[in-house]
Amino acid sequence: MTQKKAGGRDALMADMQGEARRYMASYALFNQAVADHLRLHPTDVQCLSLLSLEGEPVTIGRVAELTGLTTGSATRLVDRLERAGYVRRERDAEDRRRVMVASVPEKMAELGAFWRRLNRTWGELFDAYDDAEIALLTDYMRRTIELSAAQIERLRAGEFDSD
Repeated sequence: MTQKKAGGRDALMADMQGEARRYMASYALFNQAVADHLRLHPTDVQCLSLLSLEGEPVTIGRVAELTGLTTGSATRLVDRLERAGYVRRERDAEDRRRVMVASVPEKMAELGAFWRRLNRTWGELFDAYDDAEIALLTDYMRRTIELSAAQIERLRAGEFDSD
């Protein structure tokens, strides 16, 4: 629905931008609380989430791609996750020179159970939305992921350093 009133769209966009900032801050704080609970770094928690979506062992290079870290930082991240028992390093069956990062199934199952307990209340949040609204929210999330990736590249390229 298009708003025709003067300032209607501007006011709506300003409200949405304010709520988006609150939303992102609340997610960052939630992620920190989860990390603290698990005695991990917040980036480690996100890495575990992304690794679970990969479904198979990955290289350190892929961990770096997933997290946006350098390979050196990704190596340190994997070191922390290995010490915590969430991942292990394995030789690639096809190329023994390559080291793969594999999730430890038992530890990931524990993590999955923890997330399911947390997600019960999150799931209830979406009961208020119909299928079309869920599809819209999912589309928004996908588009946000793409835009975020592009903005990260621009930030790292220094595009925002001066006007």
